[in-house]
Amino acid sequence: MLIFETNIEGAGFPKRGKVRDIYNAEDNLLIVATDRISAFDVILPSGIPDKGKVLTQISAFWFKEMEDIIPNHLISTSVSDLPHVFHSHRDELEGRIMLVKKAYPLPIECIVRGYITGSGWKDYKKTGSICGIPLPENLRESDRLDEPIFTPSTKAEEGHDENIVFNEAVRLVGMDTAQKVRDISISIYLRARQYAETRGILIADTKLEFGMLDGQLILIDEILTPDSSRFWPKDDYEPGRPQKSYDKQFVRDYLETLDWDKTPPAPELPEEIIEKTSHKYRSVLKQLVGADIDS
Repeated sequence: MLIFETNIEGAGFPKRGKVRDIYNAEDNLLIVATDRISAFDVILPSGIPDKGKVLTQISAFWFKEMEDIIPNHLISTSVSDLPHVFHSHRDELEGRIMLVKKAYPLPIECIVRGYITGSGWKDYKKTGSICGIPLPENLRESDRLDEPIFTPSTKAEEGHDENIVFNEAVRLVGMDTAQKVRDISISIYLRARQYAETRGILIADTKLEFGMLDGQLILIDEILTPDSSRFWPKDDYEPGRPQKSYDKQFVRDYLETLDWDKTPPAPELPEEIIEKTSHKYRSVLKQLVGADIDS
């Protein structure tokens, strides 16, 4: 069943993000990962079957793996633990929900780059650095960096996030918090990268989000999914070119071949692209977690 959006009678109108529908659930929040997909900050009219379930199950796996580094907002992924109003929608929600604690999100996104690719590659070609961080000369596209780098960005309600230098992150959240999220983000990335390599996947970069709850810094949103990270097949890795990917870069690459100006409305995706993208998402779940989509 493809779920493009949810409307739970009696639960109030959800806040809709690019992918997630968010409901108040008494003192907590309910995050429903739909099968929507966005590219270039535009929601596409075509959904990707099982995508929301993949995102939820991968996030739940990583939240547990990182609990000793930092607490997180996840309470449960079971519909049985939700307020009663949601129970009649079990078939729609099962496998794609996270009941989470309410936190105050920090106004920055925390990006860790272990390989030079994407906007970082474009920045490096122009300036020899990424977000103001100087890098060695003569790096090739997709080269692995000697040490991962922390390159935060703003969080835009609409339009594109903007990369910022570390000092700007300090201005937005304070020196102590900026240093903490930098160090924690890099620790999470390094642990995840080491594990993923044993499963045949290279994690090129990832985006993390943090919030404050009762004065404590916690990890929120999603973590290390194909929507928030670049996953590359290890056995196909070759520096000096773009890499094949398990993430939605496949969809971006297809859209780049079209005469589309990357503003709404977005074009429909062909059935072949939808099927291949769904397969990529399910494959990364199988490789990372050793699990199939919950029925």
